[in-house]
Amino acid sequence: MSPNLSLAQMNIVLGDRLANLEKAASFARKSAERGSRMLLLPELWSSGYDLEHAAEHALANQEVLESVRDLAIELRLAIGGSLLLEGAGGIYNTFVLIGADGSELGRYHKVHLFRLMAEQRYLQPGAEPRCAGTPFGKAGMAVCYDLRFPELFRRYALEGAEIMLLPAEWPAQRRAHWDVLLQARAIENQAFVAGVNAVGRAGAETFGGGSAVISPWGEILAAAGDEEALIHAEIDPDAVRAARERIPVFTDRRPDLY
Repeated sequence: MSPNLSLAQMNIVLGDRLANLEKAASFARKSAERGSRMLLLPELWSSGYDLEHAAEHALANQEVLESVRDLAIELRLAIGGSLLLEGAGGIYNTFVLIGADGSELGRYHKVHLFRLMAEQRYLQPGAEPRCAGTPFGKAGMAVCYDLRFPELFRRYALEGAEIMLLPAEWPAQRRAHWDVLLQARAIENQAFVAGVNAVGRAGAETFGGGSAVISPWGEILAAAGDEEALIHAEIDPDAVRAARERIPVFTDRRPDLY
């Protein structure tokens, strides 16, 4: 097999939806040229953490989503990432995954809001984990800070998820945590983990890059540095089944004790 998943590590232009959409479209075209079946974009890729204007972005992002849908159909490429979107009761940090035919494969509202970026002041927390059907099988959907909560990923694994998808804007000062936690979530759940981060500076924060695809054995299949980049990896669902058969963690669990 050839690489079939691409991650676009973007330097997001704060508050500039058109510039960010143009950049995302360029990454999408390059991914399609490589033969990828899916492209992941970072957290809040269309606006960055411009939360003071969250309502304006949430309204405009409906058109951004339509542009992404058109692009997915044109390129026959699934495209996903999180955006500010309006939902029941307010505005959410929402991970939307659009299929190569333009259909919506999954929509997940970020469950764990990150206080250090003041998300709780502007956004509503999601209330339900979500899995999506993807070209690589069942995928657990998560966003950035969710990575620190292993319970969410274990739930996805128990539901049969074979890959965990994670758009993020993870700060550079905690980059070491990002690297370790991506591998931990993959190893403990015997699943692929694809985490796509942002780079560059926005306000007081510098984002650390390090986007990576991790195998069910914890191997780093593809990784980016701390600059804007497009990386690619091969996702083979058979590797998940092989890992779970080799070390039957889920059979050997003792939920009666914990």
